[in-house]
Amino acid sequence: MAGKVKIKLANGQEKEYDVGRTLEEILLPDKEPGCPLIALVDGEVEELSKRIHYDVEVQPITINNSLGVRTYMRSLSFLLIKAVEEVFPGSRVTIEHSLSKGLYGEIYNGREITDNDILLIKTKMKELVIKDEKIEKIKVNKDEAIKIFKRYGMNDKLRLLKHIEQSYINIYKCGYLYDYFYGPMVPSMGYLKIFDIMRYNRGFILTYPHEDDPVAIPVFKDLPKLAKVFKETEDWSKILDVGCVGALNDKVESGEIEEIILVAEGLHEKKIANIADKIYENIDKIKIVLIAGPSSSGKTTFSKRLSIQLRVLGLRPFAISLDDYFVDRERTPKDEKGNYDFESIKALDLELFNKHLTQLLSGEEVEFPVFNFKTGSREWSGRKYRMQENSILVIEGIHGLNEVLTKAIPRENKYKIYISALTQLNIDDHNRIPTTDVRMLRRIVRDNMSRGRNAEATILSWKMVRDGEEKNIFPFQEEADTMFNSTLVYEMSILKKYAEPLLREIKKESPAYIEAKRLLIFLSYFKSAGEEIIPNNSIIREFIGRSCFYK
Repeated sequence: MAGKVKIKLANGQEKEYDVGRTLEEILLPDKEPGCPLIALVDGEVEELSKRIHYDVEVQPITINNSLGVRTYMRSLSFLLIKAVEEVFPGSRVTIEHSLSKGLYGEIYNGREITDNDILLIKTKMKELVIKDEKIEKIKVNKDEAIKIFKRYGMNDKLRLLKHIEQSYINIYKCGYLYDYFYGPMVPSMGYLKIFDIMRYNRGFILTYPHEDDPVAIPVFKDLPKLAKVFKETEDWSKILDVGCVGALNDKVESGEIEEIILVAEGLHEKKIANIADKIYENIDKIKIVLIAGPSSSGKTTFSKRLSIQLRVLGLRPFAISLDDYFVDRERTPKDEKGNYDFESIKALDLELFNKHLTQLLSGEEVEFPVFNFKTGSREWSGRKYRMQENSILVIEGIHGLNEVLTKAIPRENKYKIYISALTQLNIDDHNRIPTTDVRMLRRIVRDNMSRGRNAEATILSWKMVRDGEEKNIFPFQEEADTMFNSTLVYEMSILKKYAEPLLREIKKESPAYIEAKRLLIFLSYFKSAGEEIIPNNSIIREFIGRSCFYK
């Protein structure tokens, strides 16, 4: 029997609608930039195709929200895949990783793609948007999903499905094309009016709006060094046959994961040794090593392992902590909200820091300050150092790549290293794993284990962390002399058992609930692996414990 439901909107308005109306019919989005893409219904993420059968509270989500950005990006990927299939039938599309606020991917159709190919694909994408082709979510049993993906030759999805225990799978359909996506989608292609695509290296860059502006596409900034690191990691993962989650789960199930762990750790050690070799080759000039990277990249463990390799070569590394060069609390700059901005480079006493570096390189003895975080002031403890014949200074901190930090020191005397967890392991060809998710899960586990902080607090502070990275780290990453990828291809199979119980503690009424639920769904794709064989100097030990560098 027909009835009415009450819909309470976030702005306080309350209206009645016929039972069974979709969110799209209720919210009436105009499909123009900035319109709702998905919605929160009683605190749960729902697509606009969701039909409402009871009284609920609805909060529309636009691209001005990170949930909206992910939805737009995910749906745009489907638009691209559909366009490629229509222009070049039978081609395989892979969405690899982010690069300069865009997505890098590749198209396999038996030859290298050209600028004209990209133009044809872009034209077709625009046609599909104008046609406003519908994106349908279909619930099918697992066996039917396997038949569909076999028909399309999607072996990556077949490997994933093999390890999923659910009886039914949600897949998406646009016209004749079926696909699987991890997360909500828009109801039709007409929502995806703002995008661009360009050829890049052997693939493409797909760009789209972000939270700060729903109608603008960020300017693409080429990051060749970062792209090279991603490419190296991609090639290496393919050699070991661990390019997607299904492949990694195969290794866990077969017991081959132990070999993968040893090889991954061996690769890290080899790359750290190679960096030490490069420094040693130029030791007549290089006197300072600067290490920087975003949160939870493993900077501390990397610094200690690099120092060991430098000692193997006969050098004498000496660590300097930037934390001890904070200005007194009353001189600390404040952000736009009036809070102390400890991540600003102006929070450091650059004049004193550069004076000390200059004195050290001149052979003078220097007494180092110690910053008392309780009193918010500098103290002097009598800790002194004078560089010796084979001494080299190792400095780790978020501003390491910023030339302003060490402006008094000639560039040729410095060796800059950028470190980040740049994962190339993806869920499947069309669902990438954001590097920020890897780092956030690392931090959730470490914060709880070593700092007594719960997952809710870590998640709620993550945006502030990311904002600081965007301002103080990422703009300088291409200034590095070398980059080190700290990701370990097996690590999600280890972090899973630590992170899941912490995420499950977050209640539905918490503002961190939606993100916690998303991460739990993400972790559900991985099979857990044992950690006994992981060496105690591994970067992952910095987060899960039993590291030889932490007492």
